[in-house]
Amino acid sequence: MISMPIILATEIDKTDYNPDNLTTKSPSIILVDAKTGKILYSKDAFKRMYPASTTKLMTAILTLENCKLDDIVTVSHNAIFSIPVGYSHASLKEGEQLTVEQLLNVLLIPSANDAAVALAEHIAGSVEDFAEMMNNKAKELGCLDTTFVNPNGIHNENHYSTAYDLSIIGRYAMKFKDIMRIALVNQYTLPKTNKYDKEDRIFNATNGLITKKGEYYYESATGLKTGYTDKAGYCIVTTAKKNDVELLEVILGSDSIDNRYTDCTKLFDYAFENYSYKNLVTENSIVDTIEIDGATRETKSLDALAKSSIDVLLKNDENVYNLEPKISINENLTAPISKDAVIGTISYEIDSEIYSTDLIAEHSVELSNFESIIFRAFLIFLILYILVIILKKLNGPKKMKKSHSNHKSIHNKTTRKTKSKKGGRYRFTQIQDYL
Repeated sequence: MISMPIILATEIDKTDYNPDNLTTKSPSIILVDAKTGKILYSKDAFKRMYPASTTKLMTAILTLENCKLDDIVTVSHNAIFSIPVGYSHASLKEGEQLTVEQLLNVLLIPSANDAAVALAEHIAGSVEDFAEMMNNKAKELGCLDTTFVNPNGIHNENHYSTAYDLSIIGRYAMKFKDIMRIALVNQYTLPKTNKYDKEDRIFNATNGLITKKGEYYYESATGLKTGYTDKAGYCIVTTAKKNDVELLEVILGSDSIDNRYTDCTKLFDYAFENYSYKNLVTENSIVDTIEIDGATRETKSLDALAKSSIDVLLKNDENVYNLEPKISINENLTAPISKDAVIGTISYEIDSEIYSTDLIAEHSVELSNFESIIFRAFLIFLILYILVIILKKLNGPKKMKKSHSNHKSIHNKTTRKTKSKKGGRYRFTQIQDYL
């Protein structure tokens, strides 16, 4: 499985990209860095074309996303008899039971159309419903102009794609180790089954780039899928790897098998000779140092680290020191902050594409004692204030009624006592005067 660094297109440029004026014979081509999708060469890559059996890459993707390799598939009548004469097949039998892995092998190695239908019906119940799944997946991946009506690429005017879209599908297919494993197999034999008791169904790979004894063998090739119909011409989605450089190339509509492979090898050689990965940012390297408000003296100075490396496939003579990064720190950063929390981003814009990674906190940032005390005091005050309000609402009316009654009682007693004292004092005075 290849890594997928964060790369965003600021705007998709649909014009041809051929900085070194290379000459190719096929009508629609794209060559990209398999790791990032960076376009190294393009020629009518956004033109709507017939994809033929390169369609089967999407079928393989959905199969692996929805099935286990040891799942059993029963081949239907339709899977066999819907294949037009002249199209490749694996000589499957109606009612035959095979595993998903066996069908994937004959789907990708000899490009069996009956295997594609069997898998589609097993997953979705019908070819039509599976085609809907294919189109939804294409949109999910970011394809711009792709519509599938069947799982195998049998010609249909409404079944089309582009070299650019197939490069997206191809890169996604590379994430599946089983696709990449099967794509390098030169020959495959179907075993005996419940409907076929021989082991003479032997199939050879259609991809000449991986056929070791063939005239088109390319040592660095790693897959992926060929295609051909009279209307589509010779097509291929192919991959190659040399040292740490991994490439993906799509060719559609070539007028001969020779031109298809000649263009493939020419562009692969060009990229391997002229491009290499250059490191712009290393994982966990210090990108910036910032001061955090409200932090303790020991933790307020915070290093912002690159969460992952940014490696870009560039021309060998291109100087990375001329590239200026854009560093963006999140606004209003205050303590506390957890270690490894995302606090910003660093990005580079190269050829209208943005390569980016998050910035993370090198250590935890603690709230200062003063700030902590104020914060806790505020919380305590807030809690007490809320409790007082609640208690007043619960007990206030009862207390006031009782208080009013007590007030009257005390007033009466006081009045009576005072009168008694006054009366007593008056009588005493009278007696004194008399004496």
